[in-house]
Amino acid sequence: MANTTDSLDLYAKVEDLLENQEAIASLYGYYYETLSQISFKTLLDVGCGSGAYLAALQQHFPHIKAKGIDLSPVMATRARAKGVDAETVDLCELDGRFDVITAVFDMMNYLPKEALEGFFACIRAHLNEGGYFMFDVNTLYGFENVAVGAYIVEDKHRFVAIDSDFDEGCYSADFTLFEKENGYYQRTSQTIEQFYHTTEDLVNASGMQLVADESLSLYGFDEADKRFIVLQKV
Repeated sequence: MANTTDSLDLYAKVEDLLENQEAIASLYGYYYETLSQISFKTLLDVGCGSGAYLAALQQHFPHIKAKGIDLSPVMATRARAKGVDAETVDLCELDGRFDVITAVFDMMNYLPKEALEGFFACIRAHLNEGGYFMFDVNTLYGFENVAVGAYIVEDKHRFVAIDSDFDEGCYSADFTLFEKENGYYQRTSQTIEQFYHTTEDLVNASGMQLVADESLSLYGFDEADKRFIVLQKV
């Protein structure tokens, strides 16, 4: 089942409850370090979410022109509130080319294997010659030992129950959100799916050259829970 705009909007409502700020800051650091080693003037972030990455990026690289896109209108609105140039549009329908494209915090895992080639075709179409596509994906260990589980998180106005499993390369998370409104709780439920991809699968589907493939441990485990991958259009 493909993720829908409704499911992405539900996730947008609880993203702040689920974020691990230390892990996120560590991941962003890999992008900043890699970007500091290349020359670029324009950057597109695909699946920009609430715009935190782009807002921080513009502090590190104030000379660049950066843009974000997200399929969730809720996320794009939050990004614009941070001063980020963001809009709700599909990558393949976007105009323009960029020196760098990024897809941060396992955005690529939301694509099933059969959608990879079409997505990468749109990435190449929006990259300048010699441009870079940088992204991170969950490792098998990350799916099986970090992401899977059942838990509840809450604040004064809402709580969300999450029950997730990983089977045959597909991670499925059932979200049930209760939001307090006029003294009553409104219930919303959606399922969000992610998919495991090997580096070989991604490179073969990309039509680009592999520049870097680095194992990351963001959550303090002995094994890597993410991989940071850089591809170049040549």
